[in-house]
Amino acid sequence: MRNRQRGSHLGLMLLASQVFQMGLDNIPPVTLAVLGLNVYLYLFPAAPLMQTCVSVQQAYWFKDWRRLLLSPLHHADDWHLYFNMLSFLWKGTKLERRLGGPWFLYLLSVFSLITGLVYLALEALLTELTQDQSYSMACAVGFSGVLFALKVVSNHYHPGGVTYVMGFPVSNSYVSWVELVLIHITSPGTSFVGHLAGILVGLLYTAGPLKAVMKTCAGFVTLNGYSSRANAYYHSTGTTGYSSAGGGYSGYRQSPPDYTTTRAASYAGGLTEEEQIEAAIRNSLHDRGQSSQRGAPPPYGFRPFEEATAEDVRLRRLRRFDN
Repeated sequence: MRNRQRGSHLGLMLLASQVFQMGLDNIPPVTLAVLGLNVYLYLFPAAPLMQTCVSVQQAYWFKDWRRLLLSPLHHADDWHLYFNMLSFLWKGTKLERRLGGPWFLYLLSVFSLITGLVYLALEALLTELTQDQSYSMACAVGFSGVLFALKVVSNHYHPGGVTYVMGFPVSNSYVSWVELVLIHITSPGTSFVGHLAGILVGLLYTAGPLKAVMKTCAGFVTLNGYSSRANAYYHSTGTTGYSSAGGGYSGYRQSPPDYTTTRAASYAGGLTEEEQIEAAIRNSLHDRGQSSQRGAPPPYGFRPFEEATAEDVRLRRLRRFDN
C-alpha cells in the first residue's frame, strides 16, 4: 500500500516489457488476468484515487466499505504499479502452479478483503493507543499488502533457502519482516501498517485458522451448488436424490421385485386364505399318514404340546378311515 500521487507511464512500459520478455504463455491465466485488471484500473480508474483509498475515517466512520474492494486494485503512480505487478508476476506464477487457478483466485479475493480489514483494525488500534487521529485518516491504496501475504504463503510452501536483501543473505522464514522494515526506511511514502497487515494475513493462513475457514466455506458453497443441481435433476426424473433438508445424500432408490409375492400367488392357485389353510392341512395329514404306514419316524422339530396332541387325534382318525 502507498499514499497517493501519480506520475509518468515509464513504469507501465517497463512492466509491459517484463511481461513480454517472460512470455504470455508462461504466465498462468489467473495471474495474467489479475495483472491485466490492475493495469486497466490504473489507466481507467473506477473512481478518483481519493475515493478508492481505504482509511478508518472513510471506510468505518463514513461507512464507505466499497473502498475495501477498490483500494487493492488501484495504484498511486506507474512505479508503484510496476514494482507491485513485477513482484506479483513471480509470486503469482509460482503459487498458481502450486495451488491451481480456482483456489489461487479464491485466495487472492479473500486476501484482498481481509488485508484491508486488518489494516483498518491496526490503524484504529494505533489511534486508540496514541490518541493521534492521523492514523485513522491515513489513506492507502495498492496491492502490496496482498503481496506480503502471498510472500508468507510462498515461503511456507517452499521452505528453506535464503533471499539476498541489499546484498545480505536472509532466511526465507524472516525475509518478510526484514523487507517490511527496509521498505519503510527506504521508501517513507509506503504504508508500514498496510504491509504489516499483509504479513499477519499470510500468517493467519499458514499458521492460523484462515485456511481451514476458507476450505469450510468453499466446501459449503460447493455442496449447496451440487445440492441444487442434484435436486433439479432428480425432481425432473422422479427419483430420489440429495436432500438439503435432510443433510445427506440418499442416492437412487428403486424397490426390488417382490419375488415372494409372485411365488405365493402361484402356489395359492387363486384360492382364498381359508381354502389355502384347509388344503395345507389335508396335504399335511396325507403326507404324515403315508409316513406312518411306512414306519418312518416323525419329522424332527419343536412343536407345542397342544398341536402334537391334535395331530395324533387326526392321525388316528385317518388310520381308522383307511382301514
